Amino acid sequence: MIIVNAQSSIKVKGKTTIYFDPIQIKAIHDADYIFITHTHWDHFDQETIKNIKKDSTRIIGPKDIKPICQEIGFQDEQILLVEPNKEYSIDTFHFRTLRAYNKEKSFHPKQNNWLGYLITIEKIKYYIPGDTDALEENENIKCDVAFIPIGGTYTMDAKEAAEFVNKIKPKKAIPIHYNMVIGTKEDEKVFSEYVDKNIEIEIVL
Repeated sequence: MIIVNAQSSIKVKGKTTIYFDPIQIKAIHDADYIFITHTHWDHFDQETIKNIKKDSTRIIGPKDIKPICQEIGFQDEQILLVEPNKEYSIDTFHFRTLRAYNKEKSFHPKQNNWLGYLITIEKIKYYIPGDTDALEENENIKCDVAFIPIGGTYTMDAKEAAEFVNKIKPKKAIPIHYNMVIGTKEDEKVFSEYVDKNIEIEIVL
């Protein structure tokens, strides 16, 4: 089951419950794993993390998450700090980290080593891009489900996102990162118009 409740806040629930950049979630304390792409407030929401973490939750993200994770109750062994363009295994699953940055704008500098994730959960491969432009270095991604930011300004815009999706050819594309801080339903329409018709689009926001 996939739930996107706001912005880039993704929940994949199966045998385990995995969150990516959770935000605006009330107390539920069901997270087995929390993946963070970067430390901007709309991706690294401390109150939401407190609301979903339990004693055994593990959190994964770039190195700049560590001090805050320690402040909100994670032990060092529960924190996995990762870097772009590497492969990792944690417990029973494997994932690859990817670069996420803006090529010309300063919102998400490449040198911050912020992240996207390519992760297989119960035989389905998901791409969670973080806040990024459409990067040539990520065009070799192979996935079943791609979550793609379409709001523009801080990420690729709707047309750029569609063109990127057409290059990586997932089975399903789910537009995210709009209808909150920036981006509107109009961006959703533009994205849907430009994506190849043989790629399924699922609208969740």
